[in-house]
Amino acid sequence: MAEFLAGIGKNVILMTAITAWFTAQVLKTITAYWRHGAFNAERLVGAGGMPSSHTALVVSLAVGLALREGLESDLFAVSVILAGIVMYDAAGVRRAAGKQAKVINKLVREMRVEHTVRETRLKELLGHTPLEVLGGAVHGFVIAYAFYIFYR
Repeated sequence: MAEFLAGIGKNVILMTAITAWFTAQVLKTITAYWRHGAFNAERLVGAGGMPSSHTALVVSLAVGLALREGLESDLFAVSVILAGIVMYDAAGVRRAAGKQAKVINKLVREMRVEHTVRETRLKELLGHTPLEVLGGAVHGFVIAYAFYIFYR
């Protein structure tokens, strides 16, 4: 087990992606605190918010592979496609689902006043604005470039 963990720790591309994700989650928690004036531990692991940690992860993966393997690499090509899908999903599908949850929650609140329905709260913060996705992409790029410079 120790050898396995040591081997993973030596994988610079994997460490780059994990670091980008983790630091984006911390930044997301800080920006939520700054915006709302209260600490919310859910922001450390939750979806949505600035910057997009999923985007930071996949962009750092793609940039790390580009810097290490080259732009002609098959792995780079796969990672770019993966990054595109994740970023589209974050700003498109998941954001739309969050907007729908907000409307449904409002309907449930209004119907609950008449006591005709039990309250069921849906998670509204699912996706990202394009700016949050861009923030995640920039963050992922910076982390990947920093790892490239440091581990060259």
